[in-house]
Amino acid sequence: MEKITLTIDGMAVETEPGSSVLKAALDAGIYIPHLCHHEDLEPVGVCRLCMVEIEGRMVFSCLVPAEDGLVVRTESPAINNARRVAAELLIVNHNADCLACAKNNDCKLQEIAAYVGIDSERIERLRVPKEMLPVDDSNPFFDYDPNQCVLCGICVRTCDQLQGVAALDFAYRGYRTKISTFGDKPIAESVCESCGECVSRCPVGALVPKNFQQPARETRTICPYCGVGCSFYLGERGNRIVSVRGDKQSPVNKGSLCVKGRFGHDFVGHPDRLTTPLIKRNGRLEEATWDEALDLVAEKFSQYKGDRFAACASAKCTNEENYLIQKFTRAVMGTNSVDHCARL
Repeated sequence: MEKITLTIDGMAVETEPGSSVLKAALDAGIYIPHLCHHEDLEPVGVCRLCMVEIEGRMVFSCLVPAEDGLVVRTESPAINNARRVAAELLIVNHNADCLACAKNNDCKLQEIAAYVGIDSERIERLRVPKEMLPVDDSNPFFDYDPNQCVLCGICVRTCDQLQGVAALDFAYRGYRTKISTFGDKPIAESVCESCGECVSRCPVGALVPKNFQQPARETRTICPYCGVGCSFYLGERGNRIVSVRGDKQSPVNKGSLCVKGRFGHDFVGHPDRLTTPLIKRNGRLEEATWDEALDLVAEKFSQYKGDRFAACASAKCTNEENYLIQKFTRAVMGTNSVDHCARL
């Protein structure tokens, strides 16, 4: 596809037709502050931070399509002042305890504040006592703190445009506006499917996994829950899994995960998890080696061929492994009594 060329801050930038000015700049390594923009979602231009100057007019770069020959300025006294005011209005109503926030050092608002420059004395003069809203911790996998929310709407658009669930929306008006469920009920009582897609896209600390900890390292692997083969990065700390991040480069899931893939890995380090085969001897389960366990299973299989045998496969197996289970059941054990836990 033929590319178009525009000029951003005196630099010639090539981009694909249909791209926005903001995307063209970001792809070229030119930073333009933005908060409500996400590459997976339709742009809305509500944060008012990504403004640029085109032909003497200030416009929102996320909403302006890139055109051949367009000349864009990302910096000017007027632009910087407007951005600073927009950032101040967000920060002045935002919880200021950044050190205790799970998104500290990974927060879009912090990034913007550092870029535009914020006067702490001016912020304190503007700040007024704010009613602290209760944290919604009803969901078993993540918490929602409305006091950290900047009303960017990314969670609302994610739930609507990507998941088609529409569990969240803007509620109330004016100063009392907040993100809420239908009827302002706890998230656990809404139609939320706990997929965590909104959590993964929240630019601040409003939506965070429960008991969140920063990982010391990440390992790319495949989700163990079904045969789809979604790819993700497991965040590890010591010998514990503390986070899960979808792999956006994966052609299978493109970064998206279901509730099991994102939050269902506590079993890996659970103290009750079996780590050694057990064989019942004299009425009691005792630890055994894998060779002992497999020999016992093979011996028992030889005694229960035909209709005395049945197999139940697992959703944690791949499609190929489940195929082998049914093939073994029919061809070796001589029965069609095979089932799968996902059907129950």
